[in-house]
Amino acid sequence: MFERLKEDIRTVMERDPAARNTFDVLTNYPGLHALLLHRAAHKVWRFGFCWLGRTLSSFSRWLTGIEIHPGARIGRRFFIDHGMGVVIGETAIIHDDVTLYHGVTLGGTSPNRGKNHPSNRGKRHPTLMKGVVVGAGAKVLGPFVVGANAKIGSNSVVIREVPEGATVVGIPGRIIEKREEMDSRRQKMAEKIGFDAYAVTENMPDPTANAISAMLDHMQAVDSRIEKLCMTLRDRGLDCGDKQLPELREEDFASVKSDADIEVSSHS
Repeated sequence: MFERLKEDIRTVMERDPAARNTFDVLTNYPGLHALLLHRAAHKVWRFGFCWLGRTLSSFSRWLTGIEIHPGARIGRRFFIDHGMGVVIGETAIIHDDVTLYHGVTLGGTSPNRGKNHPSNRGKRHPTLMKGVVVGAGAKVLGPFVVGANAKIGSNSVVIREVPEGATVVGIPGRIIEKREEMDSRRQKMAEKIGFDAYAVTENMPDPTANAISAMLDHMQAVDSRIEKLCMTLRDRGLDCGDKQLPELREEDFASVKSDADIEVSSHS
């Protein structure tokens, strides 16, 4: 029992830079309090004392602002950061090393009754595999699986299965896929002005970011066309005016880079 408690405290210390020491974690972290109370509630629930399990769960919600149904199954090194407003349903299954932020709901979309030990039949809530991270305010609704090491962005609404290692954002949640093959010049141009179009533009539902992405595509296409034109002129012995283009200085795009960094942080 004490080894499990020490593991829980280490988990908090590793994942929250604000955690200062063991006493601080034990006394001031509602996520840890809710987890410890849930273990007691889950134990009596499994033995058939459902009223007592629900009463412990209600006390935990009153104390911590976190509602975990006593029927939910939770693995090791589970961490709830801040915690206020977290709701975890009866048939939810959470594997090891999962992190939830405040306002997360692991909810159901079916009125069917669940079982104390949920199987596919009667399961109404999601299953989070090992290493999943769910951002603040996200809603994961339904009896599907969120694959190992997947990430769900803040305020996303996820209603279908998430593959292993994927990142999901938006309402309804959609999977972000980073292209494996990118045009190197386009990527360098985006990085030069401090705007990584593949990390921000195409993946985030931001009209300003989308507009900048379209502009980058256009600039790259024009650059390629001019280069081909100059090559053709040189092949025919004509001077295409090999004047060096003005250099793009990083300081000229400092404010753009700052705004892009803020946008990325707001979606993480």
